[in-house]
Amino acid sequence: MTHSKHRVAIVLPADANEPLATRVENSRLAHIAQAFTGAGAQVVSAPFCDEIASDIEARLAGVDIVLVWFNPFEGSRDRDQLNAMLRAVADKGVVVSAHPDVIDKMGTKDVLYQTRHMAWGSDTQRYDSIDAMQTGLLDSLKRGPRVLKQLRGQSGNGIWKVSRHEGGQPSLLTTRHAKRGSLEEHMALSDFLALCQPYFAHSGAMIDQAFQLRLHEGMIRCYVVGNKVVGFGEQLINALYPSPEGQPSSEAPLPGPRLYFPPDRGDFQDLKHKLEQEWIPQMCKVLELKHDGLPVLWDADFLLGEKSRDGKDTFVLCEINVSSVYPFPPSALQPLVQEALRRC
Repeated sequence: MTHSKHRVAIVLPADANEPLATRVENSRLAHIAQAFTGAGAQVVSAPFCDEIASDIEARLAGVDIVLVWFNPFEGSRDRDQLNAMLRAVADKGVVVSAHPDVIDKMGTKDVLYQTRHMAWGSDTQRYDSIDAMQTGLLDSLKRGPRVLKQLRGQSGNGIWKVSRHEGGQPSLLTTRHAKRGSLEEHMALSDFLALCQPYFAHSGAMIDQAFQLRLHEGMIRCYVVGNKVVGFGEQLINALYPSPEGQPSSEAPLPGPRLYFPPDRGDFQDLKHKLEQEWIPQMCKVLELKHDGLPVLWDADFLLGEKSRDGKDTFVLCEINVSSVYPFPPSALQPLVQEALRRC
């Protein structure tokens, strides 16, 4: 069955030299465009930068669905103008995935706090001001190492592992930034708070989670189309590893390769079942999201938590990605096309 009447727009960052001439067929998303064309849909390239926002809004008039691959921050720019355009397009009846309002609910680190009481949750605090963080962090550090995360960001920027410096005063910390090339450092709480002050202006709050001791065993990424898991990624993420003893100034080891697997990988079936049957419906209820409002494509990252009493793995949510989920395993491509066309 073909869908020749459907017009599918793909929003992507515009080329700096010829923004309006940017074509999705010449980008890293070319295979997605080819998959939609193969299903009989018409693909519309929708390159975006602030300077051509009105042109692209006009180009999106009359399309059936808009799929967006655009990071929270591209270079020095945020998504404010893009989000305003997407809201205007959605208000005219076009399906937008992911809608900016959905990103605000599930695509920022605030989802970790809002869903902290779910089975995928952990000991999580939210600080709305630097003063609240000064008080709350000293208290949470009594329970062990913490991971501090700004609400919006990418590539490890604004994510810190923090612990009390052994043998030091309570306000002396050992810290490591997750941004590649960062070193483990010892600093006073006041100095760390000064480093974090810009994050409050930038994203409005910070999330404080318990550090997961099984981090060294890797992260599992679940690729999801709508409410169905369509593939997995697995990677050793080393950015917050403690420095080897006697080498406090060493950089964290580079992350391992991300390996991709189809949705039928045997040892991930328990996680797949929990996510599809329990956690996604619970998240939708907590965040007041409709199932058809979920992004066409998104992913959820999990670390391994403490073993259960019967020796089974538990899973702790550390992030949900919505804005620009790529790459994904080949098993996700056809479900992505089918779900997008179904929503048309």
